[in-house]
Amino acid sequence: MKQLPTSISARDLRGIFLPIPTPFDSQENFEAAALASNIERWNKTGIRGYALLGSTGERVHLDEREYLQVIETARKAVSDGSEGLAFIVGAGQQSTRGTLEEIQRAANAGAQAALVITPFFYRSAMTQSLLGEYYTAVAEAASVPIILYSMPALTGIRIEAETIASLSGHPNIIGVKDSAADMDNFARTVQLVRGDSASPRDDFAVLTGNGTVLHEALKLGADGGILAVGCVAPQLCLQIFQAAALGDLETSAKLQKGLTPLAQAVTTKYGIGGLKAALDLLGYHGGPVRAPLRVPDQAARQKIEDLLATDN
Repeated sequence: MKQLPTSISARDLRGIFLPIPTPFDSQENFEAAALASNIERWNKTGIRGYALLGSTGERVHLDEREYLQVIETARKAVSDGSEGLAFIVGAGQQSTRGTLEEIQRAANAGAQAALVITPFFYRSAMTQSLLGEYYTAVAEAASVPIILYSMPALTGIRIEAETIASLSGHPNIIGVKDSAADMDNFARTVQLVRGDSASPRDDFAVLTGNGTVLHEALKLGADGGILAVGCVAPQLCLQIFQAAALGDLETSAKLQKGLTPLAQAVTTKYGIGGLKAALDLLGYHGGPVRAPLRVPDQAARQKIEDLLATDN
């Protein structure tokens, strides 16, 4: 196995990253060989790296043993198949202590950075001030760089632009994944982080986690995206990214119109089950989700298949 770097920097967070699902067999057991097989294919697509065990990876459905098995399996598949791909792992418990313990386990298993979700159970207590304290404490003690993760559709907690900008100055906080479709807050984040300087900062990356707004996020100054739809349409996501990088926003916008329906189908409309169904249809190992989640019915699978035929 090739030796990957032990950590990454903000400069490594430019491009398209895949928040890959965790494959299960018919009994809902983790399938290590299936994950390795999927990664072998994704390694060849031109993506910039991976983000494991976030919401798409069903982290909340895995125990600690499985959590480490997924990381170790994926790390080997990435190391064997390609050099230079970022290897990010999701983390985040409800306490600072629990989060730090999880990050350390992930780092020991090979994570180069941790994508840290907001605490959400005691939602009313999670003020922006408290979130700032939380992420600062985590960054101070974490053995790998951390990436802020704002996913209000699932957590009910959003990291506001001002909080992100304040945290962006910490040397161990290298970026943010903003999965909301609130482009006003996204634009404000980019503005506050980048400032008015003619020489943009390269020590903090702003990434979108929503494939339906990839073009708009890039137009506003995003460095890239961590996109579930990228798992089934990596080339289209890369084409949008490359067109925007060249300043060809007309092409980027046109391509986005093709991506948006599929992105909606494999996220908000049919959920993780929809993404896994799409992977199955493309010859990857998707498989079932863990109950109580459900896979799409036949009518939904047909709609997903039609969208894939259009985009691939």
